[in-house]
Amino acid sequence: MIRNLVYRLRRALRLGDVECSSVDLEHDHSRQKLCEQTSAFYSQLVKPGDLCFDVGANIGNKTKIFLDLGARVVCIEPQPSCVDVLKETYQNDSNVVIVSKGLATQSGSRSLSVCGSANAISTFSEKWKTGRFRSYTWDPAVEVPVTTIDALIQEFGSPKFCKIDVEGFEYEVLQGLSHPIPFIAFEFTREFINDAMLCIEYLGSLGSADFNYALGETPALILSGWTDRNTLFESIERNRDDLLWGDIYVRFHF
Repeated sequence: MIRNLVYRLRRALRLGDVECSSVDLEHDHSRQKLCEQTSAFYSQLVKPGDLCFDVGANIGNKTKIFLDLGARVVCIEPQPSCVDVLKETYQNDSNVVIVSKGLATQSGSRSLSVCGSANAISTFSEKWKTGRFRSYTWDPAVEVPVTTIDALIQEFGSPKFCKIDVEGFEYEVLQGLSHPIPFIAFEFTREFINDAMLCIEYLGSLGSADFNYALGETPALILSGWTDRNTLFESIERNRDDLLWGDIYVRFHF
């Protein structure tokens, strides 16, 4: 229970959710440093003028980072309460488009399980709720529209970077992509590591790629260089933390 609470706090305070404003950080040099490190990390992937897809945008903290780097951002978020925050924050920003939908393998509608006490873990995945969040209370599911990455590309163009944070629904989202894009990041967790392997297998079918990963929301890649899928998962498996989580980064070769 204690470790789950720690995990929840880490999720709530993840670096990507730090508000990087000069007012908030005036007397907090450590947080300023974290923001600078996060921005520097993503600057390796995102350049001025690039298009980014922020899939599972929540309230748009990663969107802010991408905008600060000079990118254009398509925010994809199915939760109405989060969409309201996104609109309040970004509706007058010409570099942001807000798509009030989820993503899946095919367009249509899906049942979304919302966790009102921690909306960052709301999910389309029933299996996700059986993992480390099984003790959480879930609100009644809501039916929401879904689209695909391919459909977004057709409408907005192909992104340089696609960040995917969809709480256990990564494989279904990625199956809605039929061709490679330069960089993709998606979340993985210890208990569903086999799903991450399926994601990598599918992405490998789209084109030649190599991989790296970050732990939690720490803005640093673990491996010294991009590598193959076997080396990636061997490295992940050496970490025996049963609440291990992070993001796998995919770099396609063109």
